[in-house]
Amino acid sequence: MPPNIPKDPLSGHLGHLSPEQQHILGKFRTELEQEGVFVPERHDDATLLRFLRARKFDLVKAKVMITSCEQWRKEFGVDEVVRTFEFPEKEAVDKIYPQYYHKTDKDGRPVYIERLGKLDLKKLYAVTTPERLLKRFVLEYEKFLTDRLPACSEVVGHRVETSCTIMDLQNVGLTQFYQVKDYIAQATRIGQDRYPECMGKFYIINAPWVFSTVWMVIKPWLDEVTVNKISILGYNYKTELLAQIPAENLPSDLGGLCQCSEGCSLSDAGPWNEKNTGLIAQTDPNTTAA
Repeated sequence: MPPNIPKDPLSGHLGHLSPEQQHILGKFRTELEQEGVFVPERHDDATLLRFLRARKFDLVKAKVMITSCEQWRKEFGVDEVVRTFEFPEKEAVDKIYPQYYHKTDKDGRPVYIERLGKLDLKKLYAVTTPERLLKRFVLEYEKFLTDRLPACSEVVGHRVETSCTIMDLQNVGLTQFYQVKDYIAQATRIGQDRYPECMGKFYIINAPWVFSTVWMVIKPWLDEVTVNKISILGYNYKTELLAQIPAENLPSDLGGLCQCSEGCSLSDAGPWNEKNTGLIAQTDPNTTAA
């Protein structure tokens, strides 16, 4: 009997493909080309593999997913959003609903932070609209793929393909959640269906006692793979966060040491920003952020 060989945690990623996976990848690319779905400037092997992993290398399901994604991109106008969309209300929105990338975790992943505790829907929709929030959300995903991940990969010395997300629920009640649940549902579906396999770590912190009710609403929106990446923490979250994110990269109001002069939520600090090109967390050379 052959010895038990540990499963490669990077199975399905570039450089870690089995012969069968390599064959499926080639067939996937060929069939997309034949059917006019393949977009050379966006559909590199790493991208194709994200869709394949999301559907467990089921070629038929992966084709349905990526074809649907391309149709959605046309309907949403993603390319036009990337070319022309601007968000001058950023500072006003940040005071009500902070959503931002900030530096990196110990594996070199961009850290994304979202804070629902300050949310006041009436004030939010006085300065922006749900449609503009979604366009900004999509634009940030595009920049995540084209700017943030390549910059992190270059500095850390290996391919970085995912983010580390912190969702802060401090002072969040059921009323606040239900006010914004439609937007969160739309954003969740876009992230999961149109930008698959981009989540590496996901921490929900300061989860109040009512979160069990909120979780019952959110969980059906997510697939099993996504659910398994989520760590739900209460108020004693700092030890776990600091085990993943260096203190100097974590904002001070989340238990770290960082105090950006313009405020962490507006600094866009990270190796993707020309103001601090090369900024990266100290990483373990034996790990790969997949």
